[in-house]
Amino acid sequence: MAAVAAVTLAATTVVVGAASATTVDAGHVADSGSQGGWHGGRDEKVPTAVGYGGAVSTVDPEASRVGLDVLRRGGNAVDAAVATAAALGVTEPYSAGIGGGGFFLHYDARTGEVSTIDGRETAPMDMPRDAFIDPATGAPYPFTPELVTSGVSVGTPGTLATWETALDEWGTYSLGRALAPATVLALRGFVVDETFRQQTLDNAERFAAFPASAKLFLPRGDAPRVGTRFRNVDLAKTYTLLALLGTDVFYEGRLAREMVRAVQDPRTSRDTDLPVPPGYLALDDLDDYEALVQEPTVSDYRGYDVYGMAPPSSGGSTVGEALNILETFDLAGMSDTEYLHHYLEASALAFADRGAYLGDAAFVDVPLETLLSDEFAASRACLLDPDAAAPKPVAAGDVDAYDAACSETAVEQREDTENISTTNLTVVDRWGDVVEYTLTIEQTGGSGMVVPGRGFLLNNELTDFSLVWDEDDPNRIEPGKRPRSSMAPTLVLRDGEPVLALGSPGGSTIITTVLQTLTNHLDRGMPIDEALAAPRATQRNTANVIAEPEFIQAYGPGLEEYGHTLVPSGDSFTSAAEIGAATAVQIGPDGLLTAVAEPQRRGGGSALVLKPVRN
Repeated sequence: MAAVAAVTLAATTVVVGAASATTVDAGHVADSGSQGGWHGGRDEKVPTAVGYGGAVSTVDPEASRVGLDVLRRGGNAVDAAVATAAALGVTEPYSAGIGGGGFFLHYDARTGEVSTIDGRETAPMDMPRDAFIDPATGAPYPFTPELVTSGVSVGTPGTLATWETALDEWGTYSLGRALAPATVLALRGFVVDETFRQQTLDNAERFAAFPASAKLFLPRGDAPRVGTRFRNVDLAKTYTLLALLGTDVFYEGRLAREMVRAVQDPRTSRDTDLPVPPGYLALDDLDDYEALVQEPTVSDYRGYDVYGMAPPSSGGSTVGEALNILETFDLAGMSDTEYLHHYLEASALAFADRGAYLGDAAFVDVPLETLLSDEFAASRACLLDPDAAAPKPVAAGDVDAYDAACSETAVEQREDTENISTTNLTVVDRWGDVVEYTLTIEQTGGSGMVVPGRGFLLNNELTDFSLVWDEDDPNRIEPGKRPRSSMAPTLVLRDGEPVLALGSPGGSTIITTVLQTLTNHLDRGMPIDEALAAPRATQRNTANVIAEPEFIQAYGPGLEEYGHTLVPSGDSFTSAAEIGAATAVQIGPDGLLTAVAEPQRRGGGSALVLKPVRN
């Protein structure tokens, strides 16, 4: 008989056996759970909920229920956010987990202070500048599964340090208590839906390259079937270990040693055709890692204060700059096509400046104050032709001489290798505290490498660096550096009070998803659920506008008259045609909360409130 360990966490007895992961017919498993807790089905998704007392919105109903149950039991927004994120590590393992990183934005209702945590992964100290150059050709490896499925792409994970920092700074739960619901969820399992199965199939070749990954995600050689229940006992054991011993075991102890071994000496299957070069992650990298509490970015927009993430995220500055450009135009008085033309052109201008100036501020001089100034925005806005799309790519602005009207500077535009996965959550508690949190392991499936016996995937975040080293590139590879990100957890205040929190996954399309949702709502007057659900397009200073098919059908002909070229969206590793998978909570003046998730994208999301308003 397999050995069994029992651990009591926050009045929940967690029994962890020796099995790693199983899939069983959901119809033969009885559901159980505490009041308001686990119900077991992934089809119980409600994209909009209205009420009082607290709200949670995620892409997944189990994770949303975990967060809401924490709020019901008296936890605050930070407690619920960490518990929810841990649950997403169970149900969304291809998008997030303790093998990755992220950015955490917090509003403290008592003090009115907005703070952020930078939990971005770091490059190992031994990582060379030519890590992604093929020595046989002298050129970058093609951005294919072969490139991202490797130890080379693994950065020092920051998610656990983020959780610990957030709980220490603003939470009331211990880490062990926050992990308890997700531990139970990992043991009980969740019902596999079509999204989970398809994501597994999309990564089957990569997962099959590693025995540990294949054992967990490809039982009996195939992706889990829709309707079966997927359990991850190894992850439950890992969460239990973290609850007992704290994050030191991850950053200094046995888990650290196991991660380093997995990266430096990848265990691959004999029959894989994928080359899996070893990486550079070392024990010192893990021991030295620190999640950083830092000031947010802030932009004023039509009477609102819009808060976001500072570098190494480009989310706050690029959203803020684009808003500042758009503020010089009357978007509310335009037709739909005129508005969308201005949105796309402002995005291109802001992305040009992102590419030229944004990187880890600990390594490069980021002119953040200038990029977020109204004066610089005015010098960029005068380049926006209301009647025609500019040829792309447009040049970046000159941050040193922008008083001259419509000044530009020739800056080389570099390829953006940031992938489109990730996940996002939004939480508001009864006291008015808010958390907006975007977390990731980079592309769907991360590096493809499960730490053997631990139940979680390692990230491939280092592919967010520019693949070719250039001393003038702010996103060049450097030891200890954090790669540029587009994660954009965003909080909107009016007269010092929060009115909206939102964020999205989607790589560099995060920025445009947040920007389009904000302008849909604030300028075009769409209710927040409609603003979030509306078809999307993204212009990131490229020749073509990438757009969802519904967007092309509705607006393509009109925008083509302006000179825009629209092409359907899609992921190089999957067949997904969706842009982003956002979550949001709107906060009314009387405390009425409108929690919103995607109605369709990524299978639909789950928005919950503590005390629903009955219609």
